[in-house]
Amino acid sequence: MSAPVPTDPRLEHRLEVETHESVTPTAPSRKRPGVGGQVWWRHALGIVALMWALFPILFIYSAATNPSGTLNTASLWPSGFSTKNFTALFNDPSRPFWTWYKNSMIISFSGALLAVFIGACAAFAFSRLRFKGRRPGMMFLLLTTFFPALLAIVAMYIIFAGISDVLPAIGLNTTTGLILAYLGGALGANVWLLKGYFDTVPRELDEAAIVDGASHARIFFTMTLRLVMPILVTVFMLVFVGLYGEFMLASVFLTDVDQQTLGVGLYGMTLGNDANTLFGRFTAGALLGSIPVMLLYLAFQKQLVGGLTTGSVK
Repeated sequence: MSAPVPTDPRLEHRLEVETHESVTPTAPSRKRPGVGGQVWWRHALGIVALMWALFPILFIYSAATNPSGTLNTASLWPSGFSTKNFTALFNDPSRPFWTWYKNSMIISFSGALLAVFIGACAAFAFSRLRFKGRRPGMMFLLLTTFFPALLAIVAMYIIFAGISDVLPAIGLNTTTGLILAYLGGALGANVWLLKGYFDTVPRELDEAAIVDGASHARIFFTMTLRLVMPILVTVFMLVFVGLYGEFMLASVFLTDVDQQTLGVGLYGMTLGNDANTLFGRFTAGALLGSIPVMLLYLAFQKQLVGGLTTGSVK
């Protein structure tokens, strides 16, 4: 009979150590510090930034609902609620608030829609087509964004003053003329922003459509515009907000009270000896004027954060 093989004591000691470690409970992992830890200052900074952003809104609401409606009696915290300023604003024949509101909406919506269409056409051409002068054209559009629009006001005024003698419908003191003036700066930064998003659309889609016999126009209107809808909405919102609050060019072009925009009309309330007594109406109009922009961002917030080109090509 063979004798049993003696066991190694080192092996027995190793097995005992491994068994002891497997039975011993592991220490809980260290949790990330929360509000009471090292990141408390981030929450404090966010609260301060939120209070700073809500400060003017609270002041405007307080002044708009103030029964006295003057600048001297305006305070940060609302002292009462009254619709006296709104009623006086709506019933003032010398200051047609709703006409200003309508003019601002027409100019902003039409100008933004046309600017997006012109910018999308230019961006599609620069992104998908190859032609002579493509790169210099892009550089020229980028160069035009470096000059402020204030430099062109005098030249544009002289041009539209001459147009008024021939075609008064699109000259000075008309909403159509102001829209055409705004469209002069529709390209530039918008084309670069749109082109960057157009480049993300796979070219295989265009090649497949061309094989099926589709033209560039059909590809642009039926396929590409749907895929780049998020950037179109984003550019539309940026242009709409910019035109809605534009003051300098509108104050030069529009002189009649019935043709003025909301910004120009409300600014007139802050001038002269009646600025103190009209402050309540001014804040009431400003509060109502912020509604379209707020509704626009609430309506298209999904398009701002979504991308429709993901998964287009398998």
